[in-house]
Amino acid sequence: MEPDSQISETDSKIPGIVNQTMELLIQSNDPCSKIQAAKDIRRLTKTSQKYRRHFSGAIQYLVSMLRSNSIEFNEASLLALLNLAVKDEKNKVKIVDAGALEPLICFLRSDSTTLREYATAALLTLSASAINKPTISSSGAIPLLVEILSNGSPQAKVDSVMTLYNLSTRPENLSVILSEKAISPLVNLLKSCKKSSKTTEKCSALIESLLDFDEGRSALTSEEGGVLAVVEVLENGSPQSRECAVGALLKMCESDRDRYREPILKEGVIPGLLELTVQGTPRSQAKARTLLQLLRDSPYPRSEFEADTLENIVCDIMSQIDGEDRGGKAKKMLAEMVQVSMEQSLRHLQQRALVCTPTEMPLTKCRSKVSSK
Repeated sequence: MEPDSQISETDSKIPGIVNQTMELLIQSNDPCSKIQAAKDIRRLTKTSQKYRRHFSGAIQYLVSMLRSNSIEFNEASLLALLNLAVKDEKNKVKIVDAGALEPLICFLRSDSTTLREYATAALLTLSASAINKPTISSSGAIPLLVEILSNGSPQAKVDSVMTLYNLSTRPENLSVILSEKAISPLVNLLKSCKKSSKTTEKCSALIESLLDFDEGRSALTSEEGGVLAVVEVLENGSPQSRECAVGALLKMCESDRDRYREPILKEGVIPGLLELTVQGTPRSQAKARTLLQLLRDSPYPRSEFEADTLENIVCDIMSQIDGEDRGGKAKKMLAEMVQVSMEQSLRHLQQRALVCTPTEMPLTKCRSKVSSK
């Protein structure tokens, strides 16, 4: 009973705290009191959904503080709004409806690195709402976000790519993002961030979407190290990132095999693709096999007398790559693939053996079946 009484006592104090803070925010003529009220709202709403609900009435007053010429006003109110929007769909929409986008766009152009970072973080949070996406898209934010992706601080770049990814789910925004020359900064971010990170996942997904356009495919191949950056994600990224990476390369090859086959091959994509055919997600495996087929010398299936095995595909590809001991390289790749496949098959058989029960099959019989395979 004691913990419940403590919770009830705490909850009973919330209205009083909210009223006192709102009074300072709305009625006080002292700028310092308004800033302190905004800071208190930020603190109280940092982890509490209850306070986010209770302080939703403060949004219009905090948005008005964004329009002030005082950087202190701007920062305090912006951080308070950011916490109000976290995990609260209604507050996200209410903030945009209150007119927050206009000052946020101005902050993206600010000479203050801090304001640019806070504004980018705010747009990231607000763009998570499907209702807000059309308004943010039409606000002129996309060109400024691409600019921050190119020249912002490390954290602002990460928030920028996340925001652009959120906005890219509206297909009409892809051409806008592409027209702002986003491929180059996306590739640079991809090169610098950890391959298993969420940033790489969003970056890879955005690149894959932009490669629906010929301009995007041309930009990636024209960018120094562009294709290589995608190949490195295919090799070392998270399962989701690897799926996006192989999808991006497949789009290139399917759109114009003669044009993109060689740039993809020369970056050493084959080992990663072979691994994906065994270890990737189901979609990655299918895409990797299709891409391997396209990367071979002849894109057309062989006759029934000459089946399209991985060995045939790899040997065809290796014959087109400069260097000595091509056959040895192909055999080594296949040996590695066979080893991985055997290990996975063994684990699968062991799992099957474990589920054998005395009523279904005697243990000795189960063992003999496993060994016979």
